[in-house]
Amino acid sequence: MTQLCRDCCALTAPPRGSPEGRCPSCRSRRLVAHPELTGLSIAHLDCDAFYASVEKRDDPGLRDRPVIVGGGQRGVVAAACYVARLYGVRSAMPMFKALAACPDAVVIKPDMAKYRAAGEEIRARMRALTPLVEPLSIDEAFLDLTGTERLHQAPPAVVLARLAAEIERDLGLTVSIGLSHNKFLAKIASDLDKPRGFAVIGAAEARDFLADRPVSLLWGVGRALNAALEREGIRKVRDLWPYEEFELIARHGAIGRRLYRMCRGLDDRRVEPDQPTKSISAETTFERNFGDPQALLAELWPLCEKVARRLRKAELGARTVTLKLKTGQFRNLTRSHRLASPTQLAEVLYREGEALLLPACDGTAFRLIGIGASELVPAAEADQPDLLEPDRGRRAEVARAIESVRQRLGSDSIALGRGLKGPGKPH
Repeated sequence: MTQLCRDCCALTAPPRGSPEGRCPSCRSRRLVAHPELTGLSIAHLDCDAFYASVEKRDDPGLRDRPVIVGGGQRGVVAAACYVARLYGVRSAMPMFKALAACPDAVVIKPDMAKYRAAGEEIRARMRALTPLVEPLSIDEAFLDLTGTERLHQAPPAVVLARLAAEIERDLGLTVSIGLSHNKFLAKIASDLDKPRGFAVIGAAEARDFLADRPVSLLWGVGRALNAALEREGIRKVRDLWPYEEFELIARHGAIGRRLYRMCRGLDDRRVEPDQPTKSISAETTFERNFGDPQALLAELWPLCEKVARRLRKAELGARTVTLKLKTGQFRNLTRSHRLASPTQLAEVLYREGEALLLPACDGTAFRLIGIGASELVPAAEADQPDLLEPDRGRRAEVARAIESVRQRLGSDSIALGRGLKGPGKPH
């Protein structure tokens, strides 16, 4: 058995018969011990309550107060600090419920530019250790440190402990780390000891570790699949073990293979750096519910402009447009349409969004609208001249000219007529 001190990063053998559990080098109690500790190299790093932690770092007066990062009374919680979580506040919770649970919370509007900057600093430190960094979001990523022991003169566990200490010392933020032999188990491990955690799941223990966990723990098991599995009497991971792979595939399609492997702790996915963007979207929550089609369309247009700008910035075009609506009862409705050819144009996104929206306007009151672009392709393939739509290329040039003016003079320096209509700006 080997133990790692997370404060001084020393690797030692636990003293025989010593019950005190302190590092022999620095006397710290922050130890992690595991028989496979020095042989594992796949990690998942997750920042602790990231948005709220950045806000607390930048305003020390918030240190001991419950902090919620999110929208107004009608919005949802983007992040909650651990103090707020003691009151039951959780990410994606409606703000009115969060404030009812924790009325003394400090509510802060999200500052995505600030969070992105902090996330990029952390990611740069990861990439200094290995090129195999696969970001999952602004505040979490997988790392593959296989073969780096000679470079860093230390096994991956020590390198990761040093990284966590460096982030805390230099950036004032804390992270939790999960270490294992595959991505699936590493991600589970990073949730076991939050905040400031470092947890290990070895290959030898994986099956026993998973046995009595809920089947919803398995990657890819969402609400619908979980309900289907429960109807079959499958509630715990061990309930999947009697089934052969072909049986699970026959019952649940391609995901059956994943169920068969992951319930046994197996995962052959590699850590893939620089995953391509799969979709770009924007949405807004209203101050009050409404279902008037013209009012909804007025809110839709600026979202289409925002998505179009992001597509141009990323040098991408989109083949599929998706409309998202959320009812006053928090039920999500999504509608998608595949375009005849890719686009970057807000006008095209808007027309498609309008066609998807109007059939849904049956008197239902909505609290949120969003528009998304997916099936992304290189920009060169977008908005090509078409015999049936010969002015498409000219409209693309106009859109690029407008964006150029906005970059030089500000986002409000020029607007199309449709952008001047409507009841007001989105919340």
